[in-house]
Amino acid sequence: MKIKKYPFVVVRTFSAGVFAGYLKNRDGREVNLVGAIRIWYWKGAASLSQLAVEGVKCPAECKFGVPADVILTEAIEIISTTAAAENAIKTVPSWRQ
Repeated sequence: MKIKKYPFVVVRTFSAGVFAGYLKNRDGREVNLVGAIRIWYWKGAASLSQLAVEGVKCPAECKFGVPADVILTEAIEIISTTAAAENAIKTVPSWRQ
């Protein structure tokens, strides 16, 4: 499956947190993301809107999860990203323990 055909977005959910990934489809509040990255902690953007437009300015200080395909059932905000933000988000190394 070619994921580049899907738009890269930032999704805020009611209870599962924030994710960035490729929007495969949406049905009401249910969102299917491919290659989704959980945005657990970010530094270098004041809001999710700034994150979606500019990315992060401190990628080494962010905590982003490993990419995975997810279905989010309580999406409350979907923000389109710019190419610059997508690239910046993808430069953050996956946080592991």
